[in-house]
Amino acid sequence: MSTRTLIVLAEKVNVIERVAHDARRLLVATLAESSFAHIALTGGTVGIGVLNFLGAHDGDVPEGERVDWSRVHVWWSDERWVPASHADRNDVQAEAAFLGALSFDPINIHRLPASDSGMTLDEAAEQYAHELTEQFPRLATDGPITARAREFAFDLLLLGVGPDAHIASLFPGRSEGLTTSTTVISVRDSPKPPSERLSLTLGAINSATHVWLVSAGVDKSGALRRAMGDPDFLIAPASAVQGRLETRVYCDKNADPSDSD
Repeated sequence: MSTRTLIVLAEKVNVIERVAHDARRLLVATLAESSFAHIALTGGTVGIGVLNFLGAHDGDVPEGERVDWSRVHVWWSDERWVPASHADRNDVQAEAAFLGALSFDPINIHRLPASDSGMTLDEAAEQYAHELTEQFPRLATDGPITARAREFAFDLLLLGVGPDAHIASLFPGRSEGLTTSTTVISVRDSPKPPSERLSLTLGAINSATHVWLVSAGVDKSGALRRAMGDPDFLIAPASAVQGRLETRVYCDKNADPSDSD
């Protein structure tokens, strides 16, 4: 049974540094036991801040804590349906300081398709779902995820939390993210622009061994309070997140859901 742990730091910069440190240690431990590690990334100021910190400080850590990034597969939990070079894309924001700064094998970087890929939105969702299935044969969509081996799920999945408690591109009041027929969905008429997006479903998110929600700012305190409450996907998608081994919520003091003031 996954545990849900709240970790409150003083400032946003402390959240970024702590998540980066913990992620590095988790990846090192994973790679000590497995040929590859799989991490799913998120956007947002904290999520991108974590990636920038990892890229900028990789050479500063002790030798025994350095990640062999060539053995890390990179995925995304969602993406905006815009051209491949568009600044709003999560992978573009991660490119220079993270993907381009570390020794990733390009074949291990799994980008969600872009609007100028020649695919329709639905075709793009199907293509990414197929890519996931090729990597994770046990990422079944017709029942509970079977936790047999690390290679069959994300080792770490990072998620930002919106002020409305949305995660990835799964928004309150919308049930398409609960589907069990696929791992990736097309999102249309998103309440947050752009209106068209691609997103992992809740089942695909909850297949991850470790799921960490990262957030900062006073505008996130209400969302995190709902996220830490009873699971109700339609009211607060973040509340339904449940990693197979653990779920962590990292935030700064301004976003602390336990602060009643």
